[in-house]
Amino acid sequence: MNRRDLLKDGLACAGWMGVSYVAAFGQGVAPAESQGQASTVGGLDLSKAVVVAPRALSARGRKAVQVLVEEVEKRTQIRWPVAEELTPEQSSVVVVGSWQALRDSHSELLGSLVTASGRATAAESYRLRSAGRSNGFSVLVEGADERGVLFGVGGLLRALRMSKGRVVLPGPLEVATAPKYRLRGHQLGYRPKTNAYDAWDVPVWDQYFRDLAVFGTNAIELIPPRSDDLPNSPLFPLPPMQMMIEMSRLANEYGLDVWIWYPAMDRSYSDPQTVERALHEWGEVFRALPRIDAVFVPGGDPGHTEPKYMMALLEKQTANLQRYHPHAQMWMSPQSFDEVWMNEFLEIMTHEPLWLSGVVYGPQMRIDVSELRKKLPERYPIRLYPDITHSVECQFPVPDWDVAYALTEGREVINPRPLDYANIFRLQAPDSIGFLTYSEGCNDDVNKFIWSSLGWSPEKPVIEILREYSGYFISDRLRDDFARGTLSLEENWRGPLVANENVTTALEQFRSMEDSAAPEELLNWRFQMGLYRAYYDAYIRARLIHETDSRGRAFQRLEKLYSFGAAPNPLDIGEPPSGPTSNVDALELLNEAESILNEPLTDPIAPELRTRILELGEALFQSIHMQLAVERYRAEAVSRAANLDTLDAPLSDAPWLKGQFGKIRALTSYAERRRAIEAIIKRTNPGPGGFYDSLGDLSRRRHLVSGAGPLQDPEFRASALVGHGYPEWSGAAVPLAWKCWAESRYEAPLEMHYSNLDPSAQYKIRVVYSGEPGSKIRLDCNGGLQVHPLMPKPWPPKPLEFDIPVAATRTGELTLTWHGEMGRGGNGRGCQVAEVWLMKK
Repeated sequence: MNRRDLLKDGLACAGWMGVSYVAAFGQGVAPAESQGQASTVGGLDLSKAVVVAPRALSARGRKAVQVLVEEVEKRTQIRWPVAEELTPEQSSVVVVGSWQALRDSHSELLGSLVTASGRATAAESYRLRSAGRSNGFSVLVEGADERGVLFGVGGLLRALRMSKGRVVLPGPLEVATAPKYRLRGHQLGYRPKTNAYDAWDVPVWDQYFRDLAVFGTNAIELIPPRSDDLPNSPLFPLPPMQMMIEMSRLANEYGLDVWIWYPAMDRSYSDPQTVERALHEWGEVFRALPRIDAVFVPGGDPGHTEPKYMMALLEKQTANLQRYHPHAQMWMSPQSFDEVWMNEFLEIMTHEPLWLSGVVYGPQMRIDVSELRKKLPERYPIRLYPDITHSVECQFPVPDWDVAYALTEGREVINPRPLDYANIFRLQAPDSIGFLTYSEGCNDDVNKFIWSSLGWSPEKPVIEILREYSGYFISDRLRDDFARGTLSLEENWRGPLVANENVTTALEQFRSMEDSAAPEELLNWRFQMGLYRAYYDAYIRARLIHETDSRGRAFQRLEKLYSFGAAPNPLDIGEPPSGPTSNVDALELLNEAESILNEPLTDPIAPELRTRILELGEALFQSIHMQLAVERYRAEAVSRAANLDTLDAPLSDAPWLKGQFGKIRALTSYAERRRAIEAIIKRTNPGPGGFYDSLGDLSRRRHLVSGAGPLQDPEFRASALVGHGYPEWSGAAVPLAWKCWAESRYEAPLEMHYSNLDPSAQYKIRVVYSGEPGSKIRLDCNGGLQVHPLMPKPWPPKPLEFDIPVAATRTGELTLTWHGEMGRGGNGRGCQVAEVWLMKK
């Protein structure tokens, strides 16, 4: 059977306990087999190891031991036995415990493993140590506390090389490590809006909590039954409140912190009765959950409460929370605040309310995290709430994303961005105590583990994290290949898609892994997500090349209108223009051009890639309940990762052109038809001495001033961003160039600069404003000369023309500067420009 058909059908002291491991393998000491212990080339065979967990280990410590034993068994079919005592007869042993539990074990052998001087002391820290014994080898997992034991187990699991019937430690262990950031977590919302979570049952959540903990995650964030979402999902295995209780219980068993993201959804908290209802509603949730460590209330997105009323509400909710969870904390964020509300919030914070434990920095913030840190009293820590799940219209959009991806893959595409998010983490984390990420499903799975790993060790190389991720979650055999493939998927999104040949390379990488994959690898949902993206990217590129070519050939056909005899010239002196004297027929040209534009529909490209994408979409629904289509898989909306529904979205001007052709056919005279066709052909022509820029097209925006760029400015606060909307709303109503644009955020200007203009000429500008409806925009030039005042953008978009002041171009240089509304809140978008013609009058 073809392998693709499978889815279609269905630590410190040398000399510890004798000779050291380093000596045994590095200094010529006899390897394990000469000491009665099996060894492999380059590693220690632990296939027959015994786990020793001292009797004094706490319940959560024993949970960590359970994780170790069960996760090894899942990957190897080997069930390590567990003993409470270390005996001389045991050969390979893995000793797991906290420093205190090992010291309190009343076992001379266990007690000899730890010393006060070498112990792990920092919160959540651990040591991993390997050494030889007289008849074998030993591995020690020593945690400073309960979490240290759990994270030490995770460190060992990531270090092991596991395959069916085999457990190998590839080299000596001598690790002592503690987390850099004290908060490392992820929001896991059980609600319909998510692209997978709403279908997960308790065992799936249990496994995911484990997976996260293995990589150092110490907190999860829940969402209450009432949020900015529908109250029910057809895929819910349990009612929302019951699942919230179960998730809190699971986190407590592992010793993970439980946060609640609790939006203040009511209309007005200035009304005392509204406040009382909210206290009762929230109190019922607080009372029901077995563990709550903190509650985070966003100031907006969603929410719309003035700061003075919000803070008054939260002071009461803090007392409400602490009735049931006395040590729980209250946090809030000034998200979506406009300038007036932000100033009001900052003034309130100068009074240092005692009930507030900290401030959250997340999407839709008017000021960046470093400025927020400077403006807050020092006593308030900052927690990051980074959006790692979205690709457009979000906190960290994909830089300069090709419009073809934006129209098809969309806002919640499977989005591994390891290098981007490592850079973002290293820029923003130093102003914080850590993070709980914003996630809407499993599409961002790789990004979660990048953040968790960097939260522990910020300088850890990304490729090392990806190798651990791949080896632990996919298979040891694919450790390197899947890691490199994941980096290739990120590279697929760099620059213009037509020219990006890495898309082909990435597909070849994943196809090679797929062709050699074992059945259990093909059924692995993380492997399936990588395959899905590789096939999807390749299909979209193939379509884009095909549709771009058909559009070009259609225009070549229309340009026959310029053949000799096609113009309606006078037949004799003094006579009016007549029809063409050649055999050019405008209607026939339109029909021929439309036939060419229809070729991608009548003769589609790469059908085998499309078929495989559909198979993988079904596989992902079966394996992890990912909802990649609305009707078939019950996704809540197309915008919520349902990109099978936009797999065939048009990637060229063809729909708009065919709409224009229909209008031209309704004209009655040859001259009118010819003028209309000529207007299409010359639509982007700025005329002699003019310039044209399509600001959403990476290859046609040479006058745009880009700014700092995403490496320094990933939130695009001082940089021009290529913006998109998804799902695309306009269909055939507008040209493709209006479906993407350059934009700036909040008060940042958007600029274009021109050189070598004609100082004696009078210029005018034609411009199309697109993007967010209902916003206002202003255009100045050369530092203050007004081109047009603040005005509402026309909706739907249309070209506008304005004269450029003569004084502005006398030096031959021109800078155009657009501004949005000052002081705005929300997402800060609105200064969005799609096309610009600078033309001589």
